[in-house]
Amino acid sequence: MFQSLPAVGAAEVPSDAFLLDVREADEWTAGHVDGALHIPMGTLMARLDEVPKDTRVYVMCRVGGRSGQVTAYLAQQGWDAVNIDGGMLAWEAAGRPMVAEHAGTPFVA
Repeated sequence: MFQSLPAVGAAEVPSDAFLLDVREADEWTAGHVDGALHIPMGTLMARLDEVPKDTRVYVMCRVGGRSGQVTAYLAQQGWDAVNIDGGMLAWEAAGRPMVAEHAGTPFVA
């Protein structure tokens, strides 16, 4: 039986939430949420011990596909994981704050 994936809109994510960004390095460099943990989806298995199990984990990617897969996996393994619907594009559209690893204005790559 298919179980629906827990998800919230970007505007609904608490400002003090624990965010896991599973995008690639070039996407992260262009723009990300300050304080988010960056673990590209392809390296998650080797770095699972960095993801806390004692707090809700909000997972994001660019539009929600990769983060949906990660959210489903984490939930199966016992994490309280929630997908951010629309990912960084929705985050940016909602006017939520972003930072970049370069001197310019942060953007979603």
